[in-house]
Amino acid sequence: MNVHVHLREKIPTFYTFSLLRLKKELLKMINYNNRTFKSIGNSENGEVSDETVFHYFQEGNIVWANYSGGQITKGTLIAKAAPNGVLEMVYQHINKDNEIRTGKCTSTPEVLPDGKVKLHESWQWTSGDFSEGNSVIIEV
Repeated sequence: MNVHVHLREKIPTFYTFSLLRLKKELLKMINYNNRTFKSIGNSENGEVSDETVFHYFQEGNIVWANYSGGQITKGTLIAKAAPNGVLEMVYQHINKDNEIRTGKCTSTPEVLPDGKVKLHESWQWTSGDFSEGNSVIIEV
């Protein structure tokens, strides 16, 4: 008796097509794990500068990073990654004035021709003056 059955023979064509499509979508997802970013632009009311370095990590759809440099002594962020790579995050850091600053941010990725990622960010402080801003960070 042959117990070896090909999976493809048992799955209707519709499901095979759907599984292949899902596989292609998963391959297009951005994986932020072990990527390093630097700022290339920020609003005047932001504290991130071109001296700030972000080290990103990812497990599943959970993304986190450590960052420091410039006016920031030490910072962390945590985010949920959507299937299209958009990050919804909260962040916190201690600046050079020893102030704790917190905020929220939506980061929209752009994959560059060389495969590196640029993040276009829309953020708002959730402490201090609660002002909003925009920034761009790029993978290095």
